[in-house]
Amino acid sequence: MGRPDLIVCAGLVLSESGEHLLLTSRPPGKVYAGWWECPGGKQEPTESLEQTLHRELEEELGLRVHEQAFAFTIEHSYAHANVTLHFFWVSRWSADHQAMLLPTASAREGQQLCWVTDSGPTPFPLLPATLPVLERVRNRRG
Repeated sequence: MGRPDLIVCAGLVLSESGEHLLLTSRPPGKVYAGWWECPGGKQEPTESLEQTLHRELEEELGLRVHEQAFAFTIEHSYAHANVTLHFFWVSRWSADHQAMLLPTASAREGQQLCWVTDSGPTPFPLLPATLPVLERVRNRRG
């Protein structure tokens, strides 16, 4: 039996100034726990891509999306699954806690949060599919 095919929606969550991008670590107990990625998650069978994005960001971070725009799709084969990742720019949002405003903080599932800039350092380790995403984000803004 082959690896399952997963559809994932992830947010390219920008700070209010648009200069910072939010990354989160994978929570304990999940595949690649502790590795860094853009926040998001798996699509449920009855959801649209946008519904998935909104649900996942609310569940994981307490973040309510007010404005999103489709950015791009990439595919990546991990040892456990073939993943199609749909990324959305999230330029307007609100959160139910102040932790989203701090440079580093914890979120609802025990994962860590980190705001990165185009020229600043990135946390380690990054999920392999996150590397080309950061490159695209930096090229778009730089």
